[in-house]
Amino acid sequence: MATMAKDYYKVLGIDKNASDDDIKRAYRKLAKKYHPDTNPNNPEAEARFKEVNEANEVLSDKDKREMYDRFGTTTPGGFPGGAGPDVRYYNQGNSGDVPFSDIFETFFGGLGGRGRGGAQAQGRGAPGGFGFGNFSTSNAAQGEDIEQPVTITLKEAFSGTTRVVTRDGRKITVKIPAGADTGTKVRLAGEGMPGMGGRDGDLYLIVTVDEDMQFERKGDDLLTDVKIDMFTALLGGEAEIPTMEKNVKLKIPPGTQSGRKFRLPNKGMPLLKKQGEFGDLYARILITVPIALTEKQQALVEHLRQSFQ
Repeated sequence: MATMAKDYYKVLGIDKNASDDDIKRAYRKLAKKYHPDTNPNNPEAEARFKEVNEANEVLSDKDKREMYDRFGTTTPGGFPGGAGPDVRYYNQGNSGDVPFSDIFETFFGGLGGRGRGGAQAQGRGAPGGFGFGNFSTSNAAQGEDIEQPVTITLKEAFSGTTRVVTRDGRKITVKIPAGADTGTKVRLAGEGMPGMGGRDGDLYLIVTVDEDMQFERKGDDLLTDVKIDMFTALLGGEAEIPTMEKNVKLKIPPGTQSGRKFRLPNKGMPLLKKQGEFGDLYARILITVPIALTEKQQALVEHLRQSFQ
């Protein structure tokens, strides 16, 4: 006796009137849920994943679904590769016999002599058996892409860095290029969801760059605050400016006002995919004043103030 076929509609959690889009949505949801990468060392999840793929392979194929809806299986009689004991073939012409062409029509759902994907299916009703031409698959489905977030520091974004991801038990070292910014996507071809006859999907690492305590990023440019004392602001001098690589000296002209920005060309972030090119660094001046003064210092400052009136 043939084994009962699986209820593929129940496997995907849909009813028999489900549309192609309903099938696709249900498959994607369950494939993500039970994928081995998200359920490592889980035989039960792996079995469910295979079952979901099997159900999708049948129900997403128009011809297979039609046969399944008719017979509860895609193999007539419930036996792979041919008919089972409950199916009989008759030669045309005997009283009460069913013409072979009618049986062919029944099993293949009125396909008009064409198999899956439009390939010609040829048969003959001669006694003793029949032959079929080759069937081709043309409705292969590409695997779905996957996105995975990854966080890096601003320093790592400046120099470039790597991250290790695990796929199907494999550890893959991924290079994140210098100049990456929040929202940058790093593509790993073929590391997404498996395809159904088509190519596998891709995995995309979605980069987030953490905020930095010293530098504010504005695209490829950087902004940093630099404190100088009031005397340097009044008389001029030098200030030490931090950059992503090392500190540099900046000449401060006399009379520099608080909030003034000085541009240091090519001291910003590297331009993504443009080797050797950089944004700019802007140093914003903040003037500091002494918190407490002696009586003598107060008198000198007062004298200075009076001199400007």
